[in-house]
Amino acid sequence: MKVAPGDTVKFVSIDKGHNAESIKGMPPEGAAIFVGKNGEDIAVKFDKEGVYGVKCLPHYGMGMVAMIVVGTPSNLDQAKAVPQIGKAKQVFATLFDKLEANKTASK
Repeated sequence: MKVAPGDTVKFVSIDKGHNAESIKGMPPEGAAIFVGKNGEDIAVKFDKEGVYGVKCLPHYGMGMVAMIVVGTPSNLDQAKAVPQIGKAKQVFATLFDKLEANKTASK
């Protein structure tokens, strides 16, 4: 998902066993970290440009992750270097490939 700096993204819980939270090491330096509670909605304002990784903690290893790109992905190398687990590793590999392809296509 691509958003502009200052945009708010609302993560809507559809089941009590899910949450949304930052993946440590992925947000750009100085960005706010967030941790939603299981079964509760959370709204997050993204002020800093860069790549953010988001996970559902109970289902992280199953690949329940997302990538938010705010403005310019200035911390791309830092975000890519964060080790992932299980299927999250495969999902992020695909998301990073798509991001790279979009950067190349827009040049």
